[in-house]
Amino acid sequence: MNATALLRTLANIALLLAIVYGGLLALLFFCQSRLLYFPDLGREVATTPRTVGLAFDDVWLDVEPHVRLHAWYVPRDRPKGVALILHGNAGSIALRVDWLRMFHELGYASFIVDYRGYGRSTGAPSESGTYADAQAAWDHLVRVRGFPARDVVILGESLGGAIAAWLAARTTPRALILQSAFTSVPDVAAGIYPFFPVRWISRFNYDTRASLRESSVPLLVAHSRADEIIPFHHGQSLYAAAREPKRFLELSGGHNEGFIFTRRAWVESLAAFLEAAGMQDAGDAKQRPL
Repeated sequence: MNATALLRTLANIALLLAIVYGGLLALLFFCQSRLLYFPDLGREVATTPRTVGLAFDDVWLDVEPHVRLHAWYVPRDRPKGVALILHGNAGSIALRVDWLRMFHELGYASFIVDYRGYGRSTGAPSESGTYADAQAAWDHLVRVRGFPARDVVILGESLGGAIAAWLAARTTPRALILQSAFTSVPDVAAGIYPFFPVRWISRFNYDTRASLRESSVPLLVAHSRADEIIPFHHGQSLYAAAREPKRFLELSGGHNEGFIFTRRAWVESLAAFLEAAGMQDAGDAKQRPL
């Protein structure tokens, strides 16, 4: 093969690679929503709080025209507060009843909501939409249920961690709990797709770290070194970015196995954190002018 033919062959190969690379890049750009949100996972699951022995109210929140959210409220006699639970990017509230049972055992009422497009909620998920959904859940607890803002504990799991941090930066909850949360979507994507300029083409942000810098509520970050989806360093970075008071709780197991309620020691650590946050809030209340 002469030099001209060789150059032509190399040019054709380079062109083919460029076309393939461009196609994959376009796929990443246009399919981001499908890569981020998985509302259909476990949609057939029919579990309710009653499955674990809890009475509950079926709640519907009208957020926008054509957007109606489904949620559960689990009451508690003489509650220490109420937990607002914001779940991850896959599945519905039907897969999270253990969170409700755990908070009930800790003496808290709880409220868990499905984002638009998830479970029985209408609409389609989006970043701004999930923020609006979290705000609607907060408003329901404070304005409809009558809970003082400082009695609300916000918990965010995985993607829900970014949404919970966003909400905590704009409200005054008693505490914020981030379980297996990430620093931002572009950070996660850069780790998964290192050969693509994902930071440039990302249409989603979910900047948990930035929200934490705007918040001063007591924070608990819980993460596992064995998390195969959201690496441990994300939890470390979130903890480092946050203001005091803050605590770090190291879990074990994979992303979907490191739940706090699966180990008694972790539940006890969570209880201690919530008790400390409640005591701090009581102290702050004494110092506030009437």
